[in-house]
Amino acid sequence: MPGFLTTHVLDTARGRPAEGLAISLWRIEGDRREKIAEAVTNADGRTDSPILPAERFATGTYELVFAVGDYLRATGQAGAEPLFLDEVPIRFGMAEEGHYHVPLLLSPYGYATYRGS
Repeated sequence: MPGFLTTHVLDTARGRPAEGLAISLWRIEGDRREKIAEAVTNADGRTDSPILPAERFATGTYELVFAVGDYLRATGQAGAEPLFLDEVPIRFGMAEEGHYHVPLLLSPYGYATYRGS
């Protein structure tokens, strides 16, 4: 199976998908960091297509950066400034071809992730 990367965001405080959350994908090579994709989550909390499709897939180290502060402000969950969470970076490696899924479970004061399916 060719490699590709998907993601989604669930707002655990509200018990629903996080719609309208901006995500950027970065490729990390040593000290170099290159933005290779941007997307915004849809009503299901997912991107409309893989954030890294098969035709652009390469093994290596990557970082998803979730703009949670903007989302929390837009949904009235932000609280006082400065926010406890503003940007959430998740750095991970993809060592072989295949489907990688990196979700974010989000609340205003915490988050979790895992390798999904």
